[in-house]
Amino acid sequence: MKNLKVLVLTIAFLTPIFSFASVQINGAGASFPYPIYSKWFAEYNKVNPKIKFNYQAIGSGGGIRQLIKQTVDFGASDAPMKERDMKKAAWPVMHVPTVLGAVAVTYNVKGIPNNLKLDGEVLAEMFMGKVTKWNDAKIKALNPNTNLPDADVLVVRRADGSGTTAIFTDYLSNVSSTWKSKYGMGKSLRWPTGIGAKGNDGVTNMVKQTNGAIGYVELAYAVKNNLSVVALKNKAGSFQAPTVEGVSKAAAGMKNLGTDFRVSIVNAEGKGVYPISAFTYILLPQVENPKLSEVKTFLKWALSEGQNYAAKLHYAPLPKKVTDTVLKKL
Repeated sequence: MKNLKVLVLTIAFLTPIFSFASVQINGAGASFPYPIYSKWFAEYNKVNPKIKFNYQAIGSGGGIRQLIKQTVDFGASDAPMKERDMKKAAWPVMHVPTVLGAVAVTYNVKGIPNNLKLDGEVLAEMFMGKVTKWNDAKIKALNPNTNLPDADVLVVRRADGSGTTAIFTDYLSNVSSTWKSKYGMGKSLRWPTGIGAKGNDGVTNMVKQTNGAIGYVELAYAVKNNLSVVALKNKAGSFQAPTVEGVSKAAAGMKNLGTDFRVSIVNAEGKGVYPISAFTYILLPQVENPKLSEVKTFLKWALSEGQNYAAKLHYAPLPKKVTDTVLKKL
């Protein structure tokens, strides 16, 4: 009887300790939203100290693979999962849009100031290896008052499966029929030219260190590293540098989001639109377990209070009609 009382007292003493034990939630995927996800995880931990997130920015392709293998609690991707990948997953997967971002075309060329003007066709030809000099007549025609150097164009692109690549090549496929027919779009593809680098960080560092380089990264990486960015010609005919406002305008023209959320807004209509804008997603398995319930609670915070951090980190908050729809489905 005495031993039973001791056991009961011990359990009573330990129960509060276990109830307040921290819960680690593991995620992996896109590097595109990593700056804001890192901020969200830190701020949410202040709201709910027992929840700790371990997120590995291994690229959208890696996040999808890890989700399918069930080695993480959630994935993250800028490119929506394809139907064949959805079928491989053990459970249905909900795509939860979290913020909007811009893929900035960055460059490092001595003598060329920030906001060099390019249109989609010329940009596609640079990434196809057809425009190989920075003083090419096609670039000069768009920048008649800029003294362009006789320097080689060095393309830097992602070497890993990347949602940023999917967004960028979605844009190139929209503006160049040659690119679309020869190379298409996707998280990874057979590049006609260039040097590969891993992650947004890898492309950023390669461009930063190499004169003549041109690459594509999420806007926050370009701003943080003081990289020059291209002002791209949009559908309205104006040259638009990547900004939070330009991304918001790209999303404002959406007609009907539906409840699937897997949509493209590249090359959108409208004045002031930045043409390489996109949603980024948390990939949430639709199955009931304690960890995923905590992820849902976090996402509800991210889609409300968390949106206040977006603009400061160079992302655009979701339009209200999007957050309302997503919260209802969650």
